[in-house]
Amino acid sequence: MRKNEDGSWAEPHDLDNHAERTASMAGAFASKFQSQQWGEAAGWGHDVGKGRAEWLTYLKVQSGYDPEARCQTSIGKIPHAIHGAEMVEQLYGKGIGRVLAYCIAGHHTGLPDWSGGEGAGQASLQFRKSQVSDLELEQIDPSLIAKLREAKPLQPPWKFKGGLDMSLWIRMLFSCLVDADFLDTESYMNQAKALNRGMYLPVEALKERLRLYNKGVRKIAERTEVNDLRDEILRKCIKAAQGPRGIYSLTVPTGGGKTLSGLTFALEHASNCKHDRVIYVSSYTSILEQNAEVFREAVGKDQVVEHHTNVVDDETDVRSRLAMENWDAPLIVTTSVQFFESLFAAKPGRCRKLHNIANAVIVLDEVQLLPPAFLAPILETLQLLVDRYNVSIVLMTATQPALKERMIDGQRFKGLKEVKEIVGTDEEVRSLYEALKRTEIQFPNDSHIISSWDEISDQLKHSDEVLCIVSDRKSCRELYAHMPKGTYHLSALMCGQHLSDKIREIKGKLVQNRTQRPENRVPVRVISTQLVEAGVDLDFPIVYRAFAGLDSIMQAAGRCNRNGRLWPELGKVIVFHPPRPAPIGILRKAADTTRSILSSSTADAFTSPAIFEKFFEELYWRVHSLDEKKIVQLLDPQRNDPKECSIFFRTAAEQFELIDNANQKTILIPYRDGHGLIDDLRTNGPDRYLMRKLQRYMVTVYRREFEELLRQEAVEEVWPEMFALSSIKHYTEHAGLFIEALL
Repeated sequence: MRKNEDGSWAEPHDLDNHAERTASMAGAFASKFQSQQWGEAAGWGHDVGKGRAEWLTYLKVQSGYDPEARCQTSIGKIPHAIHGAEMVEQLYGKGIGRVLAYCIAGHHTGLPDWSGGEGAGQASLQFRKSQVSDLELEQIDPSLIAKLREAKPLQPPWKFKGGLDMSLWIRMLFSCLVDADFLDTESYMNQAKALNRGMYLPVEALKERLRLYNKGVRKIAERTEVNDLRDEILRKCIKAAQGPRGIYSLTVPTGGGKTLSGLTFALEHASNCKHDRVIYVSSYTSILEQNAEVFREAVGKDQVVEHHTNVVDDETDVRSRLAMENWDAPLIVTTSVQFFESLFAAKPGRCRKLHNIANAVIVLDEVQLLPPAFLAPILETLQLLVDRYNVSIVLMTATQPALKERMIDGQRFKGLKEVKEIVGTDEEVRSLYEALKRTEIQFPNDSHIISSWDEISDQLKHSDEVLCIVSDRKSCRELYAHMPKGTYHLSALMCGQHLSDKIREIKGKLVQNRTQRPENRVPVRVISTQLVEAGVDLDFPIVYRAFAGLDSIMQAAGRCNRNGRLWPELGKVIVFHPPRPAPIGILRKAADTTRSILSSSTADAFTSPAIFEKFFEELYWRVHSLDEKKIVQLLDPQRNDPKECSIFFRTAAEQFELIDNANQKTILIPYRDGHGLIDDLRTNGPDRYLMRKLQRYMVTVYRREFEELLRQEAVEEVWPEMFALSSIKHYTEHAGLFIEALL
C-alpha cells in the first residue's frame, strides 16, 4: 500500500491484479527457455498465501492503513510464501509442485535447502512446509485457488539429464518470478522509477555504431604489419559471427586488438542470432573499467551498463542503476565474481538478473583465470546455458585453457563441447602468434639456482625502464626494499584508488619518455604482484618474472614490447627463481606444472599456443578437486533424494565463493578522499551510496594480519564490524599498507 503526494492513501494494490500481472511477466520471461506455463504458475501462486483474512488484516495494521484493525497474531510477521508453496504441491502433486514450491517459498527470503541435513534447520523447505496447517490453507480465497488450479503446467520443457540441469532450471524460474514480482510492485509503489527503465538502443543499433567506430579507427591507423593483422582478426570475427549459436573461442596474442574484435563478434553474432544482449565478463575490475571506457567510446557513453563493486551511484544515470538490478540492457559489463556467484546464488536480489542471461552472448575475457576449484560446476553450467537457454559463449584470451571435453589418462574431463575457434585452424592460430611475436622469453638454465633479492635488484638497476612481477605481496615488498628511490611498488596492499593513481602515473612517464631524447628520460622501474598481468596496458622493453605458471609468465610477457615499438628487436622477458617460491595452492601447482613441462619440452615449444593446452591439462589434473566444495552434489537431486527433489540451494550458494571471505578481513584506508568517507561512515553509518564510494578505499588482508594490526592498535572500529586504519605509519604513499610483524 502506498500514499499519494498529499498524504492520502492510494487505491490498494489489488491482490488479483498483482498475481495476474506477475504471472504474465514471469511467463513472458520464462518463454525464452520454453517454460512459459511454469513462469505463469509461479506468478499465480507466489502470493496466494496472502489471500487469507488474517494476513490482510495484518497488512492493514503494519502499513497504518487501518490502525483500528487488530491482527490475531500481534507478534512478529505472518508468513505467506510457504502457504503458496504448500498449495501448489497439493494442487499439482509433488512432481510439478515441488519445483514451484522452491520458487514460491523463496521469493522473499531466497531459495531454500530441501532439508536441514546441510544445516538449514528451520529455514528448510521441508520444515517450513510441516508448519502449515490445513486450516490455514482452507482460509485462502477460493477464487485465487481456482485460478492457480487453471494455471497448472503440463510437463517440463525437456528431459533432465542429471547434474545441475534441474537446479539451474529452477533457479531460472525463480529469477523470472522474482523480477516480475519486483517490477509489478515497483509500478504500483513508484511509477516514476518504473518509467526510467529501459530505453536503451537495441543490439542492431549498437552493432552499426561499432561498425562505424571500427571503420574510423582503421581510417586513421598507421599502415603497419600489426594493424594489418588486427584488421584480419576483425574480419574473421565478423565472418564467424554469422555462425549458429554455440561456444566460440577467440585466441589472440597480446596486441592483436582482442578487446574490440571480441565485442565486434559478440554484437554481430547477437544481431545475426537474435540474442537480446551481450554480457562481457572479466576477472579483474581494472580490466573492466579500462574496457568499459573503450566500449563507451565505440557505442555511446549512455549505452554501457557496468555492474561491479567500484561503480559509484553518482557516476551513473538512473537507467544504469536500474539496469544493474536485472541486467535489462543490451550491453552489460561485469566481473566473474558477480556473474558466476549469481549463477549459483539463492538470494532474490542476486538471482533476479538470471533470466536475462538466457538468449544472450556471454564474452568471458581472460578465461584462463577461471578458478580450478570450481571448474566442474562452472563448465557444466556454461554448457547448460548453451544447450537449454539459447546462449552463445566466447572464450577470449591469449592463453587458451584446456576447457574442451576430453579423455585424460583414461578419465573423462567433462568440459565444453564443440568449441569453434574464430581465428581458424590450429595452424592459423600458430601463424598469428608467430606474426605478433614481440618478446623473447629466457627461462633459467638450472632449476636449482635461486636468485637472491640483492642479485635481482642489481640486474633491475641496470635498466631504466623495467617491470618485475613476483607472486606474492611479501616478496613484492622485500624486493622493493632493495630498489633505489623512485621505484614504484604495486600490490593489493594498496587500495584500489591508490593503485589506479600509481598505474596512471607510470603510464604517463612511459609515454613522456617516448618523446624525450635518451639523456632526458626518467627511470621507470616497477615491482609488482601479478595484478598487472592481465589487461593492464603497460609497455616495458624488459620484464622480469618470478618463476610461476606458464599462463602467468605469458601474461607477464604481454606487458613487454606490447606495442611493438622495439621493432625489429624483441623485448626481453627474463624468468628467475626467487628466494620464496609461489604461495602454496593453485599458484604453487601452476609453477610445478610449468617446471614439469619445461623438463620435457624444447624452448621453441613455448612460443606455440598449443603449449597452453598441455599446461592447463596437466594443471587441472594436479588440482585436488575441480569441485572442491561439492557444488554439483548439493544441487543434483539424483545424488541426494530424487523422490523428494532434494536440492540444497542455500548451502550451495554459501559454499560457492570465488573469493574466500572467511579467512579475510577488509580495512578501510584513509587515502585521499578516503579520509572524508570514513568520517561520514563514523558519523552517519553505512548506506548503499557511501559503501560503493568506499570500495575504492579498501584493502583486504588475512585474518592473522588483521589481528596483528589490532594488536598494534593500528585499526579502529568506526562502525560495528567495520574497521579503518588509524595509524599513519602503517600506510605509505609509496607502498600502501605496512604490517610490521610480517616483514
